[in-house]
Amino acid sequence: MLNNAKTAALLAGLGGLIMLVGSLIGGSSGLMFGLVIALVTVGGSYWFSDKLAIASARAQEVSEQQFPQYYATVRDLVQRANLPMPRLYVAPNPQPNAFATGRGPAHAAVCVNQGLMDQLSWDEIQGVLAHEISHVRNRDILTTSVAAAVAMGITFAARMAAFGAMFGGGRNDREGGGIADLLMIFLAPVAAGVLQMALSRSREFEADASAARLLGTGEPLARALEKLEMGVRVTPVVVNQAQASAYIVNPLRTGAFAKMFSTHPTTAERISRLRSGAWQ
Repeated sequence: MLNNAKTAALLAGLGGLIMLVGSLIGGSSGLMFGLVIALVTVGGSYWFSDKLAIASARAQEVSEQQFPQYYATVRDLVQRANLPMPRLYVAPNPQPNAFATGRGPAHAAVCVNQGLMDQLSWDEIQGVLAHEISHVRNRDILTTSVAAAVAMGITFAARMAAFGAMFGGGRNDREGGGIADLLMIFLAPVAAGVLQMALSRSREFEADASAARLLGTGEPLARALEKLEMGVRVTPVVVNQAQASAYIVNPLRTGAFAKMFSTHPTTAERISRLRSGAWQ
């Protein structure tokens, strides 16, 4: 119950930021416009978050005939977790990584990159898939998908506000509005990132712990995380910043400043917790 309340508060904060940026574009009219954008973004991401994430990854749904071991591993995990079978996808991405998406256990999808299949053993892939199935069971996938969609909406709205400010629109003609508005326009995406970070970090630790409990050991996932961390370093990819939080390891490496606002805890800390038995 407390976790659900925290999630609701964070998502409300993201929606509120869209409304605030909208007010900077056009005062009270912009505020109403921002409200509409916030409602459309949150509602649309509820129904279409899985389609957006899969399309962004350029993934294709695969059959059991194509990937029998993939299906067998996921089927075993969902039976242990008492969940329905999700749709399975493979993305043509050479970076070893994976994510889960959807609006709930009955409408879930799991996607693995081709790089994951190529570079990890099936024991390690099972650890990764147990992590993603844990996200499904913990009902994290909708929350992170909505947060990603709203964060993208905030960034888009902030860019619109910046464009309007360049031409003297918004509240810049009111006393004291100019500097404050410009600061808010540029800080809103940062605030959205901080809220995403707060939403995602604890959920990654819990999904790791749930995966270890599902398998009875944290070692397969720990070894997988070591390989994924190295793979992310040596195989850079282009991924939307807002969608990066969905992956088991953040696929973006953009310097020390960006790491301060990462939606993921450090891989080293995650591995340490798995191997220390803190998940038990």
